[in-house]
Amino acid sequence: MKNLAGLMKQASQMQAKMAEMQARLESLEVEGEAGAGMVRVILSGKGVLKSVKIDPKLADPAEMEMLEDLIVAAHAEAKRHLDEKTSAEMQSATGGLQLPPGFSLPF
Repeated sequence: MKNLAGLMKQASQMQAKMAEMQARLESLEVEGEAGAGMVRVILSGKGVLKSVKIDPKLADPAEMEMLEDLIVAAHAEAKRHLDEKTSAEMQSATGGLQLPPGFSLPF
């Protein structure tokens, strides 16, 4: 029983550390660029596309804001589809068992 109590304490500590890490990742923002900086994107730590900036040389400047918004919206829809498929795969892999509260994959 002594080993079980120690194991439970370690599991609790690990869960707390994972929660702290997830909170840090949520506040993180990263930037990526392509075409020598002509296209830039910013993602949240959870992979959510926050913004897109496109050099006006690549498209009609009058339509630039709409183009950037459409790219963000398309990414959000793709992410939603991915989350749905991931959830379905997890249900299949776990035989319908629910994950413990706070436990999610990959984020």
